[in-house]
Amino acid sequence: MTINVQRTRALFLMGVAGVVSALSAGCAAQKTHVVPVTQLRPAQEATKGQLLETYNAQARAMQSLNATAEFQPTAGSTYSGVIHEYHDFHGFILAARPSSIRVIGQAPVIGKNIFDMVSDGQTFQIFIPSKNKFLVGSATLAHPSSKPIENLRPQHVLDAFFWSEIPSGDPVLLEQFDATPTRYYILTALRRGGEGDAGAELEIARKIWFDRADLSIARIQLYGPGGRLDSDISYSEWPAQGTAPAGAASGTQQPGTSATLDFARDIRITRPQDDYQLDIHITKLALNQPIAPDKFVLQQPPGSELVHVGEEGGGGAQP
Repeated sequence: MTINVQRTRALFLMGVAGVVSALSAGCAAQKTHVVPVTQLRPAQEATKGQLLETYNAQARAMQSLNATAEFQPTAGSTYSGVIHEYHDFHGFILAARPSSIRVIGQAPVIGKNIFDMVSDGQTFQIFIPSKNKFLVGSATLAHPSSKPIENLRPQHVLDAFFWSEIPSGDPVLLEQFDATPTRYYILTALRRGGEGDAGAELEIARKIWFDRADLSIARIQLYGPGGRLDSDISYSEWPAQGTAPAGAASGTQQPGTSATLDFARDIRITRPQDDYQLDIHITKLALNQPIAPDKFVLQQPPGSELVHVGEEGGGGAQP
């Protein structure tokens, strides 16, 4: 009898030990992590009206730019299943309100032009020396090429720098969005669909993302009809307020304010419908300086082939 009691007690203790061990193992799998305070970005507060004024003030203030930049184009995406990375190149961007822009791309080291393109908002012209082709077409042409990088247009770059103001009275929604460790405010501007008839349904015109760490504009998304995302533009490396950016011309004083106009140094333009992405890193920047109108004139070089993009048999090759 004593042996049976001892055996039963031993089995009971073994069972208890097993349960405790299992519970301990389960508890060990549930760990608590403490995030260092230095990794948590502070979030500033702002109202919808304040955010609208910040955006509109920047949009109003930008009248011209003269930039030296480095470019990194990428064609294709994870959606298409094919990604092509092209050699980076450097070049220049000239832009002036309301819609004039010129972008010149040059090969590294030798500094030889690989393309020269201009647009006045209505038409575009592109000269490609290596192919000896001079292309012209409508700035609003929607004709995706089988080679995505060929869809690059000067006005796509213009949209990244010259923003349209949001008129007073237009419907705008405010949203808060957290993507740890960054927190955002998002303004969603709406418009009437179709031809803008009063009875038409509202649709998204654009979204403006503000980084709540400093309330800088981190992203702008531009939408076409029916909620189609046309451009997704991200901004980073904004110079600190009140400082002169390294390697760049000093900012321009905004009339009637103590603020200095400046711009992000890193811009990423993603065109999902055109299936390409363009990274722009600005190394030198001058804002609101006079630019002669003839800087936006591109004449067809003698002997080059004229190609009307979008017309029957016109082809679609771009840089």
